Amino acid sequence: MSHPLIQVKNLYKSFGDTEVLKGVSIDINRGEVVSIIGPSGSGKTTLLRCINVLTKYDKGSIKIDNVEIGYTSDDGKNRKERSENQLSEFRSELGMVFQLFYLFPHLTALENVMLGLRKVRKLSKVKATDQAKYWLQRVGLTEKINSLPSEMSGGQQQRVGIARAVAMDPKVLLLDEITSALDPELVGEVLEVVQKLVEDGMTMIIVTHEMSFAKDVSNRIVFMDEGKIEIDGTPSEIFDSKNERLNTFLARIKK
Repeated sequence: MSHPLIQVKNLYKSFGDTEVLKGVSIDINRGEVVSIIGPSGSGKTTLLRCINVLTKYDKGSIKIDNVEIGYTSDDGKNRKERSENQLSEFRSELGMVFQLFYLFPHLTALENVMLGLRKVRKLSKVKATDQAKYWLQRVGLTEKINSLPSEMSGGQQQRVGIARAVAMDPKVLLLDEITSALDPELVGEVLEVVQKLVEDGMTMIIVTHEMSFAKDVSNRIVFMDEGKIEIDGTPSEIFDSKNERLNTFLARIKK
C-alpha cells in the first residue's frame, strides 16, 4: 500500500509563550503541488521549517517516505532527537528556497549551484559542473553562470537559488514566499521557472501570497489561520468558499 510522501500529524510548535502551530495535520502525495496561504503570523513558514527540520517541533509527527524525521519515535514516548548528521541527511532530500536568496556572495552562480553537489552529493567536479550548468540553463541563466550575486538582479539571484535546490534532486521542493523580496517586475520570471518545474511533475509545497499563481499551479490549496489549517481543498473549493476568515484574507490580498 502506498503512503503519502509527507505526513504531518498533530504538529505543535511554540516560541516562548506564543503557540505558532496548534495541532496541524496534512498529507502531501508524490507529484502533488500544495500551496499554503494565510495571513502573516499564521504559521506557514514555521510549518515549512519544521518539515525541513530547520525548526524543532514540540509535539506531533512528521514523516518523509514513512520515516519520522525529527525524532526516533512518533509515539510520544521515549522520543529521542535525531543527531545532527541524521537531520542533515533528511535535509539533503528536501530542497528549500527562501524569501531571501542566501547565495554565497564570493561564489559565482555556477559555484553556488555546484557547492551542494560536491559537498553533499559527493559528485566529481566534472559531473557537478555539468549538472549545475544544466539547471542554470533550465532557469534561463546560461549567460550568468560566471556572475557573482552582486552582478545579478534579485530575480536572477532567486532563480540561482531554485537551480541550487532542484540540482540536488530533492524528493520535495519547499518554496517560502520566494517572490516577496522581489520588485514587482521581477516576480513573473521567477514564477515562470516554478511553473516549468510543476510541469515536470515535481512535488512542491509553496507558501505564497500570489493567489493567481497558486490557483494555476496547485492541486490543493491550504488556508492557515492562527496556527491551524482552516481549509484544505482544490483551488475551486478555496476560491468559491463561503468561509468568512478565508474571504476576509482574500479581500485584503486583492487591495
